[in-house]
Amino acid sequence: MSEPKRRFLEGASATPTFIGAESVFVGNIRGAGHFVVSGEVHGDGELQGGLNLSATGSWYGFIQAQQAVVAGKITGGLEVKGKLEIGYTAVIRGRVSARTIAIAKGAIVDGDIEVTSGSPMLQFEEKRG
Repeated sequence: MSEPKRRFLEGASATPTFIGAESVFVGNIRGAGHFVVSGEVHGDGELQGGLNLSATGSWYGFIQAQQAVVAGKITGGLEVKGKLEIGYTAVIRGRVSARTIAIAKGAIVDGDIEVTSGSPMLQFEEKRG
């Protein structure tokens, strides 16, 4: 029996869209599938799949996604339909909303946090690094 996948991208079958660490994307992004951002995005995002914002990634704008793992910086806000995991290196300035939220000790969220399922927000100690 295999262990359950904790992060949504580990079980992704389609090739994700990558924005590399030295890249800067200016403009709004809309699309299906998973997005992995290690560089900079300046614009809003309407993602029909998941978002993985790495520790080197920065997003300036409002993001809507189905699920997300955030380790980088967001200035604007984030609305997630499903699960949101906020890593200890994350800095989010703006409103955060998700069905379920897990936030690592050390993460910074400067704005309102809303858990839409009504379940409590989970706090955890980041063991990856």
